[in-house]
Amino acid sequence: MSPWLVGFSVFFGYPLVMSVYLSFNHYDLLSSPRWVGLANYRYLFTVDPQVWTAVKNTLWITGVAVPLQVLFAFGIALMLARARRGVGVFRTIFYIPALAPPVAATLGFVYILNPATGPVNTILGKLGIHGPLWFQDPSWAKPSLVALGLWGVGNTMVIFLAAVLDVPRHLHESAELDGAGPLQRLRWVTLPSISPVILFAVVLGVIQGLQYFTQAYVAANVASGQASQAADVTAASLGYPLDSTLFYPVLFYQHGFSDFQMGYASAMAMVLLVVSFAVTLVIVVNSRRWVHSVAAVR
Repeated sequence: MSPWLVGFSVFFGYPLVMSVYLSFNHYDLLSSPRWVGLANYRYLFTVDPQVWTAVKNTLWITGVAVPLQVLFAFGIALMLARARRGVGVFRTIFYIPALAPPVAATLGFVYILNPATGPVNTILGKLGIHGPLWFQDPSWAKPSLVALGLWGVGNTMVIFLAAVLDVPRHLHESAELDGAGPLQRLRWVTLPSISPVILFAVVLGVIQGLQYFTQAYVAANVASGQASQAADVTAASLGYPLDSTLFYPVLFYQHGFSDFQMGYASAMAMVLLVVSFAVTLVIVVNSRRWVHSVAAVR
């Protein structure tokens, strides 16, 4: 276990301890840390005007995107499990988007959804439909990120597919003999059998939602650049447009690596760690009501 222990200590343990220590200090990367006690936390909860906007956006992306991604991945898995021909081709098609690097996928989506030259609005225009501004519109920016997330659910889909195929066939046959229809078999056989996998997907999705950064940061920067070129003005990239993509991790990245407020960014990171742990604990504790073991199902 020595290699793992060294890697864990260097890349996780030490940074975590230092983050806790720096969260009680004023540290700008250029001078030595200066102890300020709870000042960073007081500023975080009572003064910083952007924090609550970032919290609302983060809760929105977690509460909307995560359930949709789980449902979408589960629906695709059900369809693939019942496919008779071309199963390998369809599995590959649905999984390939998950292999795209997040930055490349976001750049592609910003181009496709470009309101002026993107193919989506071009096709909608030919159909007589006035397309939205997508990443240029505050009301459409987060839904556009949700669409990007749905496009890349290949990893979750594969896990659901394996779980669906692992449901004992005799359970479906017994339920069918008892007169259960497709929806009843889905409700009383499939879902209880794969409930541990659903729990895994939900917990993983919530943690990723609370740490949502790369796609929002890239989309805001590229979209603000497009707006600057179109209007010949300089548009602020952080949270563009109008703080609609200002998520909590984006904000503390800005404080830490753009404003060099590393102590304050560490305090924000510690709050995110505690919240992520608390939310995960609540989900796992309450999962006892609806997660069934395989032995219990059989």
